[in-house]
Amino acid sequence: MREDMGEVTASLQRPVTNEGRSRLVRHVDSFEIQPPTPPSHNGVPRSAWARARRRVSRWHRPYIAILLLLDFGAAAFASWIAIQLFDQAASGFSGTEQDPTWFHTISYLLLPLGWVVILWSNRAYDRRYLGLGPDEFKRVIRASVTVAASVSFLAFATVTQLSRYTVGTALVGATVLILWGRFVARWALHYIRRRAGQAAHRMVLVGTLPECLEVYAAVTRSPNAGLVPVAIHITDGYAAARGMPTPVPVHAGRDVLALVREVGGDTIAVCGSASAEPGELRRLAWQLEGSGVDLVVAPQLTDIAGPRVHIRPIEGLPLLYVEEPTLSGPALLAKNLMDRVAAGLGLLLLIPLFLAIGLAIRISDPGPVFFRQPRVGHEGRTFRVWKFRTMYVDAEDRLASLVDRNETDGMLFKMKEDPRVFPVGRFLRATSLDELPQLINVLWGEMSLVGPRPLPADDGDFLGDVRRRLLVRPGMTGLWQVSGRSDLSWDESVRLDLYYVDNWSLAYDLSILWRTVGVVLARKGAY
Repeated sequence: MREDMGEVTASLQRPVTNEGRSRLVRHVDSFEIQPPTPPSHNGVPRSAWARARRRVSRWHRPYIAILLLLDFGAAAFASWIAIQLFDQAASGFSGTEQDPTWFHTISYLLLPLGWVVILWSNRAYDRRYLGLGPDEFKRVIRASVTVAASVSFLAFATVTQLSRYTVGTALVGATVLILWGRFVARWALHYIRRRAGQAAHRMVLVGTLPECLEVYAAVTRSPNAGLVPVAIHITDGYAAARGMPTPVPVHAGRDVLALVREVGGDTIAVCGSASAEPGELRRLAWQLEGSGVDLVVAPQLTDIAGPRVHIRPIEGLPLLYVEEPTLSGPALLAKNLMDRVAAGLGLLLLIPLFLAIGLAIRISDPGPVFFRQPRVGHEGRTFRVWKFRTMYVDAEDRLASLVDRNETDGMLFKMKEDPRVFPVGRFLRATSLDELPQLINVLWGEMSLVGPRPLPADDGDFLGDVRRRLLVRPGMTGLWQVSGRSDLSWDESVRLDLYYVDNWSLAYDLSILWRTVGVVLARKGAY
C-alpha cells in the first residue's frame, strides 16, 4: 500500500490525493478488453464459518485450551471427591453395584462436559474477560448457579432421587476448584507478561499526542493488563510532536491499518478527541472487519473503575453513564463494621507480638515504645496515629539537618538509609510491623483497614485535588501500599488515593488486603 506523506490529516482516514484517485481509475493504453478488477475487500468475511484473516493476536488460543482442560479436570475431580465422601453417592441410579459404567459416565464425563458447555455459554472463555478484572470470575459464579439449576431441573423432571449431599459437594467443589485453577492460570499469565513480555496485545495509539501519551502512561502502569503500545499515529500533524520526547515511534498521515501491519500490531486504540470525528470511527471499524485487528476506544475519562461506568445506546449513540462514588449507605456501614471487628480481634491476637516488639525497642534505644503524631483524617479532623517507635528519641531534632537529603517530592520526608532509624526499627519498617498499633486507631473509628495514606497535619494545607482524599477515613494499607509504597512519586501517590476514594468497594478492599500480604512479605518499597 503506497503512503502519502505530503499531507497530514486530522481524520482517522488518509486523505484521498491524486495518487490515491489514480488507483481507483484504471487507465489503459489500448481498446483491448481488460479483465475485470476484483472487488476490493471491505473487511466483511465472505464465510459465516471463517474469518477473511486470522486474528493477529493469538495468545488467547493456547490459554483458552488450558482453561478448558483445567475446568474439565476440576469438575471431574470434584465429582470424585463427592463420591469418595458419601456412600449414598450413587443414589437414584439403579444397578450401580453390578455395573457402575453409566453412573461413572455421568459423574466423570457428562457432568464435567456440561460444566464446560455452560461456562462457554456464559462467555467465561471470552478473550476480552481473560487475564484482568473480576468479570471472568463473576461468569464462573454465574455458570455454577446455572449448573446447579440444570441438575435440579433434570432430577425433578426424571424423578431421580439424587443424594443431595453428594450433588452439593460436587457442585460447590467444582466451583471452588475452577476458580482456584483460573486464579493460578491468571497468575502464570501475569508472570509471563511481566517477565517475558509475551501474551500481550501490541497497540497503535491514534489521536493527538497529549491524548496518546496519557493513554500510554495509563496502560503501561499495569504490565499485567498485557497492553504494549508500539507506535503512535497523531492526528494533529508532525508539528505537534516537534521537540517532544516520545516513548515509541510517532507517525502522521499514514493509513492506520497499514501502519498496524508494518509495526506488527494487533490493536488500534483511538484516544480522546480522535473518536469525535463524525462517522470516521465507524468507517475505521468497517475497515477493520475481518482484518484480525481489534479496535479499542479510550475516551477522555480516566481513573474511573468499571462498575461505575455503564453504556446505554440510544438511537445508535452509545452514551457513557458515570455513577457517583459510594461515600455513604449500607456498603460504608458494612465497611465500618468490618473494620471495627477485625481491629478488635487483631489486637487481642497480637498482644504477645506487641509485648515482644516493645521489649526489643526498649533494648535497642531507651525511650517510649510507641510514637504518636498528629495526622489529618476523615473530613479534615485531626487525630494522633499510633505506631511503634523506629527512630532514636532525638529524631525530630536531627530532621532539620537531613531535609536536603529528602528522596521524595511531596509532603513526606523519606530516606532509604535514614541515620535516625535504629536497627530494630529498620526491621520493623521493612516488615511493616511498626504499623500494627494503628489497629487502635481503626478500633476507635479514626482510621480504616483500607484507605488513603494518613498524612501529617503540619505538612500542607490539603487544597485542590488533595483535599478530596479526606472524604474517607485514612487506611492502614491502600493502593499506595500495594503499588510501590515509598518508591512512588507524590503525584502518583495522590492519583492512587483519589482513585480509591472514587472507586472503593468492599470487594476492592478485600482485594487490596490480599495484595498487601504479598507486598509485605516481599518488603517492596518499605524503608
